Amino acid sequence: MPIAMFALTIAAYAIGTTEFVIVGLLPTVANDLHISLPLAGLIVSVYALGVTFGAPILTALTSKIERKPLLLGLMALFIVGNTVAAVSPSYELLLVARVLAAFAHGVFFSVGSTIAADLVPENRRASAIAMMFMGLTVAIVTGVPLGTYIGQILGWRATFWAVAALGVIAFVAIAALLPHNLKKAPPASLLDQVRVLGSGRLLIVFAMTALGYGGTFVAFTFLAPILQEITGFSEQSVSLVLVLYGIAIAIGNIAGGKIANHNPVKALIGLFILQAIVLVILTFTAVSPVLAIATLAALGFLQFGNVPGLQLYVVKLAKEHRPGAVDVASALNIAAFNLGIAIGAWLGGLVVESSLGLGATPWVGAILVVIALLLTIWSGALDRRTAAPVLKAA
Repeated sequence: MPIAMFALTIAAYAIGTTEFVIVGLLPTVANDLHISLPLAGLIVSVYALGVTFGAPILTALTSKIERKPLLLGLMALFIVGNTVAAVSPSYELLLVARVLAAFAHGVFFSVGSTIAADLVPENRRASAIAMMFMGLTVAIVTGVPLGTYIGQILGWRATFWAVAALGVIAFVAIAALLPHNLKKAPPASLLDQVRVLGSGRLLIVFAMTALGYGGTFVAFTFLAPILQEITGFSEQSVSLVLVLYGIAIAIGNIAGGKIANHNPVKALIGLFILQAIVLVILTFTAVSPVLAIATLAALGFLQFGNVPGLQLYVVKLAKEHRPGAVDVASALNIAAFNLGIAIGAWLGGLVVESSLGLGATPWVGAILVVIALLLTIWSGALDRRTAAPVLKAA
């Protein structure tokens, strides 16, 4: 991998830390700002919505800006957002700060994915995307628990100061390591941007992303209470299990990139099948500490294993069906990832409150993944149907 990839990975690490660390700090923030836990939970929701809606809109609006200055501007916005969060005297200003950081998040991953793919030969593009997303997964393993610890000891504002410092490091790395002559997709016209949402082929992939990625979050959102109330782990043990889960995520992300390099559709079909099976198995193994850990290791491996393939596939189809708006299509897929998190967490909450209860979240999540699997099979069939006339003509 070229050294420039490390700059993208560092930035992804900073962004991943700020996205997930707030979950561990919600009680601290609620106490300090004198708000209820449900109101504090909106800090997470607002961030996800900022990514979902900010990514496609801002990516389109910034399409004429050269790639390196754009990434530097995004990291500057990220630093500002986290700095404002650190000094926020009120709940309302904290929400604004989170939206600013979320805007940087959405555009960075959509544009960064295309940059990562262009920095390497074609047969290594999925691996390059996986390496960038590795920053996100490593953040889950190290940045989030460390940031939570800092917040619990020094206060939640100290965590945001630390994340802003990570943003400064990422800014310097991008300035120093990223080449100036990065390829830029042709600016997308307003009509091209609208056409991305009007493309049935791309909408199928966006649905695959939201359901396939979001399906795991039906259970993952409530993983800590599952481990405590069903498996019987202590609160201290749960944190260690979550670290091991994060390590499995990181390994799965790398492996997913390698698997998807040559045929993303075939890779996604296999990964979705395994993901659905493991979620169903977790329904039964959650009662046993040993079996639960083994199942969670497999689930963690699969949770991010489909990310490189999904992102590579949407870029591939966008180049074929909407070549004037590749970055916009990539941004919409990033939005779909976050929409999937929102759908999974929301559906999981409904399941927990229903008569089905906490133990049903894994198999309900598996249903979403199966729908994503069916959409993937359908999309692959459409690909073959499109390729057939070309082969005959040749």
